[in-house]
This record gives sequence, structure tokens and C-alpha cells, in this order.
Amino acid sequence: MMAAASPNLGSHMREELSCSICLELFTRPKVLPCQHTFCQDCLRDLVGGRRNFQCPNCRRQVSLPGRGVFGLPDNHLVTNLCEALQKQATLSGETGEQPQSGNGCSFHPAEEVRLYCKQCNVPVCNECLDERHSNHATISMKKAAQEKRASFQEQIAEGRNILGTYSSFLEGLREQEITLSEQKQQANDSINKAFNQMVQKLKNDKGRLLMKVNNRHSENLKVLRKKRDSVSADVRELSAACDSAEQELQQGGVKFPCQDNMLTVLRKYRGKAAPTPVQTQSAVFQPTDTPVPVLGDVTFPSVPSAPIPAVPAARVAGHHYSSEGQSTQPLPSALIAISNEGEVFIADQGIHVFTLQGAFVRQFPTVVTLSRRHDMIPQDLALDGEGNLWVVGKAVSYEFVVQYNKQGRVLRWFDLENTWRARGVAVDTMRNNILVTQVTGGNDNLQGEVQVFKPDGRLVRTVGQQQGMRYPRYITVDGEGNILVSDCPNNCIYVYNEEGQLLFQFGGEGSGNGQLSLPMGICTDRAGNIIVADSMNHRVEMFDKTGRFLKHITSDRLTSYPLAVAMAPQGQLVVIDWGESIIQVIPPRFIYNNEC
Repeated sequence: MMAAASPNLGSHMREELSCSICLELFTRPKVLPCQHTFCQDCLRDLVGGRRNFQCPNCRRQVSLPGRGVFGLPDNHLVTNLCEALQKQATLSGETGEQPQSGNGCSFHPAEEVRLYCKQCNVPVCNECLDERHSNHATISMKKAAQEKRASFQEQIAEGRNILGTYSSFLEGLREQEITLSEQKQQANDSINKAFNQMVQKLKNDKGRLLMKVNNRHSENLKVLRKKRDSVSADVRELSAACDSAEQELQQGGVKFPCQDNMLTVLRKYRGKAAPTPVQTQSAVFQPTDTPVPVLGDVTFPSVPSAPIPAVPAARVAGHHYSSEGQSTQPLPSALIAISNEGEVFIADQGIHVFTLQGAFVRQFPTVVTLSRRHDMIPQDLALDGEGNLWVVGKAVSYEFVVQYNKQGRVLRWFDLENTWRARGVAVDTMRNNILVTQVTGGNDNLQGEVQVFKPDGRLVRTVGQQQGMRYPRYITVDGEGNILVSDCPNNCIYVYNEEGQLLFQFGGEGSGNGQLSLPMGICTDRAGNIIVADSMNHRVEMFDKTGRFLKHITSDRLTSYPLAVAMAPQGQLVVIDWGESIIQVIPPRFIYNNEC
């Protein structure tokens, strides 16, 4: 027989074998990859419907297997220890601490249950036997437990089968949710593709028609100028003859040579037809010459019988490129980052890599693996100190931050709260922090902030909750570690130090010097000057490190709707112009010598 444990040792063992969530002895203990153990039901309540969560003890990120909490390994050692502790407590009479493991009668607490009434199916003590069960058939508690064991095992098996059915049903709902989200994304992609095709067709038609009008105008000018030169020569000749005759008359007489010359000129023009109006070609534009296609209704297939839509090939955004402000081909809206080696990373549907001269280098898809591989739609990207790429985006109905190497291999990732709002990302290379913008609330009550993570997904702090940011879309970190955020609805730029304290803000709605209208991309140069894509004012602005306005880098002639900006290693400014569908690479002489 096991020796009785001391009360202090028993209390210590009970404490060590208690779940840190429910504070009770472990029930069906499950062990996490970090080796911390919790009750199965406690983990289910903690996780809910998520696939990823943080360990309550060490805060390490945990990804559940396909079967969820049920798929985690059992901690058999803890199970055996809990059973031994309960048995020891029963043998030592610790009924005060563990009434569920003792043999006290519920009707007569001072009496111990020793028999089992087969007629009433209840355990009884001596008092119960005398009062109510004296004429009933009874057996010992040990024999009753043996008889009940088989039925209990059958009930447990039945319960497990029912639980498996419900788990399979929930997994099926999860798959249907993923299928619906992918179908929605496919419909969105189809609509965007059709819209981009329409816009491109209209741009092509616009260029063709404008060229046609310019050609006709040039031809008409040639005809008019030729006719003008011919008539002007006749006018000069006739005017000279008349002037000469008048001078002869004023001098008192007309000599025969003058009369002969005047007569010759008159005879020439008497028989010559008068000038007629010049016929030119019309350059009037008829809108009906260019019909615009109309999108039809979007229909969704039924669920779950509908097949999962195929992922379309990524559009190569980067080959629509310009190195001196001259557009080549249309460019979809995109985001940009530039490495120390001068490689330009463009995020559109995937990542496309080019040189600063516009030569295509490579491309790779943005993916994340849940229960299976999914394509992620990138929303922003940034490079860390080791040259790896951090991309924030959405896959299915989840939001992630994923780290890739330069060749596109996934190195690590962590998930974010699903906000259904576009995010920006930046890297603080001095502190190895990943900064991500977040927007919550409805359209009438937008609330923005910046979340600071470690590369493993551990949240360090949040920045900007108290300053009234509404939609922080783009973010960067300058050479001193300060955090710069563009807030579109507030039309201003917020600047924080590395600890998240507000240093200053600048901007304000308007089109004057230092004012902004829907500011988007933001970056800094080596001197700490702040460069902002002032999209609705159709320009790129430069401010010094204190927020004082310095100059307009580009004008309406050069920039339509600037979306994103980035500084190249040799001081070139790279601008994505969404309105003109081009990328401009502006040399330093145009930035700092007022040549724009």
C-alpha cells in the first residue's frame, strides 16, 4: 500500500497538477509545443474558432493541427499523476479538500457510503439502509463499480462518437467558410480585372483619338498657311503697284512706265478668281464612336458543391516602368520597397523584382499555409536589415505578416486581428521591430494605431491611440528610429519617437505650401527630410525633419495621383503614379536643385 504523503507534499503536488486556467486538477490534459499543459476543455474555450493563439503561460505563438485542440498530444504522465493523487487522497481521508473523491453520504455527511442499492441505483450508508433501503437488495460498492464499469465505457465511447460527428460537422463548416471566402475573392478579382481592362481600353482609345485630332489639326494648319502665303504675295504685289501710282500722282504727273506697270498688274488680277474659303477636315469627337462595356451581375455558385476557384496568374506590374518619367505601359496600383543593392520590389498580385533601370529580374507569389496553401493579397511591404522582405496582407478571411527571403521562400509568419481594413508595414532595423498599422471601428468612428511586434509575433506596444488617428495607411521609420505615419482622413503626418511618444504632427487639409490632401506613401532621405505622396493635390512634397515645408518635388505636369514613394541607395526618388499608371525614378538633381 502506498505510504501516506504529508499534507504539505500533497498540497504542493495538487498545485503542480492543477490547470492554470480553471485552477482544478487536470481533466484530459493536452500538452502544447512549448511543453505547457492545460485541460482539453479549457483550451477549447480559450481558442474558440481560431487556428492560432498564444500560450497563456509563456505567450508563445501556437498553431493548432488540423483536428484543432483534439489533435494536440495527450499528457499521459500528468493523467497518471492526477489519478494517483486522487487515489491517495481517498486512502488518506482527505474528503474535506476533495469531496468528489471521498465516500461521504450526501444525506448523512458523518456516515461513509459502504453499500449500493440495486433497486434504487444509489450508494447508501448504514443510516440510509435503516431508513429507506432495509428491504432492498444491496451489494458492495466495489462490486457495484465493477458492474457499472462496462456501461460507463459504452457511454464514454458513445459520447466520443457523437463528439467526433460534431467535430466533423464544424470542420465542414470551416471548409465551407474558406470556400465562400475564396469564391468572393475570385469574384472581386474578376471585377477588378474587368475594370482595369475597361480603364486600359479607354486610355488606349483616348491616346488614339487625341493623336487623330492632332494629326488633323496639323494638316488643316498646313493648308491654311499655304493659302495664306499665296494670298499674302498677291496682296503685296497689288499694294506695291497702287502705292507707286499714288506717289506719282502726288508729285504732279504720271509717267508712262508707271502707267504700264499699273495696267499690267490690274490685268493680272482682273482675270484672276478671288480667294475662296479654305476647306478643312472636321476634328469633332463623337462619344458614340467608343462604346464603353458594362459589367453584368456577379453570381456565386452553391456551397459546398461548387469547386474551389483556381488562383489566377499574377499580373506583372513592374514591366510598366520608367526611369526618367516617361511611361511605357500601364501599371496597376502597387506598393514598393528598394534594397541596398538597388533591387526594386513591387507588390501587386505577388512580388515582382526589377532593377532601377526597369529590367525584370524575377517574381514570386505571396502565399501562406493554413490547412492548405492560400494566396495572400499583399497590402504593403518593407525590407529588414538582413534584406528579407516583410509583407502584410490578407488570405481568405485572415490577415497576416509574412517574412520572405529575396527569392520568395517563406521564413516565418504571424497572424493579426481581422479588421477588414488595409494595413501598412515598416521595419525598425535598429531594434528589430515590425510595425503594422491597424484601423478599427465603423466608417463614422474610425480609430487608428500602430502595433509594434517582435519578429516572432509578440506584441511589444501600441502607438498613437491618444492622438485621434483615423486611418493610418502608410508608415516608415527614419534613421533615428522615429516612426512616421500618414493619416489620410486627417490629412496630416504623425511623428513619434521609438518609445511611441508623439513628437509633432504637420499638414492639414488644403493645397497651399505645407498643406496636404489625402496623403499616402511616405519616406525619408539620408538628411532626415520627409517626403510625402500628396495624392489629391497631384504632387510630392518635401519637409525637413521638424515638419517645416521645403518644396514641391513634382508638379501637376509630372505627377497625377502619387501612391507610394521610396528612396534608392544613390538618392533617386521612386514614385508610383497611380493616375498615370507609371513608376517614375527621379534623379537627385531634380530633387535638390529645383529643376522639377
